[in-house]
Amino acid sequence: MHPELAPQLIDPRTRTRLTELADLDPALVVDDFTTPAARAALAEAEVIVSSWGCPPIDQAVLDAAPELRAVLHAAGSVKHHITEACWTRGIHVTSAAWANALPVAEYTVAAILFANKQVLRISSEYRRLRARQDWQEAHPDMGNFRRTVGIVGASRIGRRVIELLRPYDLELLLHDPYVTEGEARALGVRAVPLGELCMLSDVLSVHAPELPATRHLVSRRMLALMPDGATLVNTSRGSLIDQDALVEELVTGRLNAVLDVTTPEVLPADSPLYELPNVLLTPHVAGSLGNELHRMAAAAADELDRYTTGRPFAHPVLPETIDRTA
Repeated sequence: MHPELAPQLIDPRTRTRLTELADLDPALVVDDFTTPAARAALAEAEVIVSSWGCPPIDQAVLDAAPELRAVLHAAGSVKHHITEACWTRGIHVTSAAWANALPVAEYTVAAILFANKQVLRISSEYRRLRARQDWQEAHPDMGNFRRTVGIVGASRIGRRVIELLRPYDLELLLHDPYVTEGEARALGVRAVPLGELCMLSDVLSVHAPELPATRHLVSRRMLALMPDGATLVNTSRGSLIDQDALVEELVTGRLNAVLDVTTPEVLPADSPLYELPNVLLTPHVAGSLGNELHRMAAAAADELDRYTTGRPFAHPVLPETIDRTA
């Protein structure tokens, strides 16, 4: 992982636990497998604890690591460093993607509840007026009672959002081509096609993975189907939305948006998304940051405990499903 990440990711409690579970040098943090220190460690390594900044574990790395059996990823996606050579070798892989999903889901639920309460518009109007206003008359439709929320993608995050929304008086819809109607009912949602989801949702929240097939999944046509005053929440990846079409809708004021991700990741300084009163724009902060990073390191330690005691991983990454995950 990035050397500067290690002290932010691994708190003292987890560092102690890792060193108790395995012969591990907490001072050895590398983001280059070709250095002498890294090559010496690889020669003996049975397990790699990885995170953001881990270079690809390719055939050359595997040749230098004859004892390597497992990679414990204290972050989300493993696609940046787990190569086909790892699967061919039979390396066991686990990820803390489930742990990274939790703060994203929490951010999303807060965004959904604020969106239905029309907090964005009311806050902007209050800042402009700076006076008493009959907010009931101005916004008679605000509120979360019996609103419809559409979830795009029953990913880890999507499922956690569904779980967290259950206590509220909301109708939950889901679009996911891999989820059957029966599975959707078991989740407590109604499965519908994407077009119907867009037409019916007061808030549309995107949680599908970034894949070639999901580029511009929420297209210009889908955005046009959304009802006036609806809100789009995106905590997935900017590429899933036709951003040009979205900006056009937002500039008219017809739709609202809560965007934690965009294309590009940092927008040009002249982007209207910075200024629009119906847009809440955040710089990709929904995922694990601050003390939330510690949860992912603790998750890796839990998996190391399982490995050292011969138990299967609680959160394995499987080669047969990686093509449809983030």
